[in-house]
Parts: sequence; structure tokens; C-alpha cells
Amino acid sequence: MTSQPLAPDEPVIRAREETHGEAEAPLLTEHHADRVVATLNRLDHRNAINKATIDALHDLCAELEQRPKTLIITGAGPHFAGGADIAELRDRRAAEAKQGINLTAFQRIHALPMPVIAALSGYALGGGAELAYAADIRIASPTLKIGNPEPGLGIIAAAGATLRLPEIIGHARAAELLLTGRTLTAEEALAYGLITSITDNPLAEAHAIADRIAKLEPRAVQHTKTVLHTPKQDQPKIIGELQAELFDSDAKMRRMTAFLERKTR
Repeated sequence: MTSQPLAPDEPVIRAREETHGEAEAPLLTEHHADRVVATLNRLDHRNAINKATIDALHDLCAELEQRPKTLIITGAGPHFAGGADIAELRDRRAAEAKQGINLTAFQRIHALPMPVIAALSGYALGGGAELAYAADIRIASPTLKIGNPEPGLGIIAAAGATLRLPEIIGHARAAELLLTGRTLTAEEALAYGLITSITDNPLAEAHAIADRIAKLEPRAVQHTKTVLHTPKQDQPKIIGELQAELFDSDAKMRRMTAFLERKTR
């Protein structure tokens, strides 16, 4: 299901229905013309990510793959996500581990065509941290506590931390965090380069970033993200191909002509 174009001030809010007896939907989605805000919505569980949340994220990805928009991910209340749902994890066995239930969803989020912005506050632990790592841009409130304590629960961080955390903060720092289960404060996360800013209102800042993205040519933004996600050895070829497509586009001619006309006034 996809949304129709809307004015930026005319959001549509949708609730993905919970199927495991909870009163609230696990994910709320607010659709604007150029962005979607997805709010993890399990307040009584510190927004712990359960299977219903994963299913809702897959549904949202299916929409955004067909109709690309910037995605802002945040959490209801004081926390982003306190982790994966431990009650569910305790009951899973080897077969479920091999399915990579959370990893598959987070990889799909990471690969979305347009930028993904994580607006973080409070706990972003375990699976919550790994969902944040799947974003392209992370901003946080001063209350942030982020990290991967999975080894203390007898498991590994298997939903993307070992893939993306070394790319974000470097191998040595990632190894130290993942092997010790240490949690970072907002200030530490900023110093490590895990987040790009600390603000009292991360959701408002996420919208400000989305506003800047919305002023750019969408295809150029998408191609930039594609290059960023391409291995370095393959980038020279893909850069040439994508730039060639943009050079012949109507958007490039229109935007450059408008720039030159403004310059001569």
C-alpha cells in the first residue's frame, strides 16, 4: 500500500496492527509528501522490538522501495528502543537464529533508496542500537544510552552491529564496544562519530535535515547514497555510470540553468 502525494503539513498517520495481544500498534507511520516518520510504539516495553515490529518495518520498506521518501525513525516516549524483545528471543532456537529475523529487516532499511535518519533518545540498546546503525544519519538527545550488551545475555549482536559499527566508528572502537558490551553516553557517541549531533529535540532536528534533503534533486540524493553503499574498489565505475545518467537528465539542465540565471541578476 502506498500513499498519495500530500502537502508537507498534511500528514497521514497509520498504525500497523499488533497481532500478539497488545492494545497499541507496534509502529506508527506518519506520511508526508517527501518523508515518512516511523515511531516505535511499545511504551510499556521501552519500545522493545518484537516480531510484530519487524513485520511492520518490512511493510513500510515495501512502500518506500516502490515510492522512495526520506525515512525518520524514532521512538515513542523517552526511549528509542530498549532492545529486542527478550521474551521472544528466549523462546527462539537455532532455526530462528539462522533466519536472521531482525538482521533481514535492518538490512532492508539500510538499503532504502532515500536517506534514513534516526532520532534517538534514552535507551538504544541491543536490537535498538542495531536499528539505529542501519540509518544513514543519527542524531540524539542528551539522554542517549547506546550499545550492545548481547554477550551478557548469552548471544551475539547479530542484527547488523558487527557489519556496520566498524564502518561507522572504526574497527578498534567497534571491537572494544562489542566485546565488552559497554554502553555509550550521548557525549561519548558524539566523540566516537556514532551520532552527528546532540539536541534537546532530535525529532525536530531530523525534520530540519529532511527539509534540507527535500530541496535537493531526489535522483541525485539516491545516487549519492548508492555510491556510499558501494565497496570502495567498485566506486569509480559506478560513479561514472550514475553521473552519466544525471548529466543527461532534465533536472540537471533545469537546476543548473536556474543557478546561472540567478547568478547573472
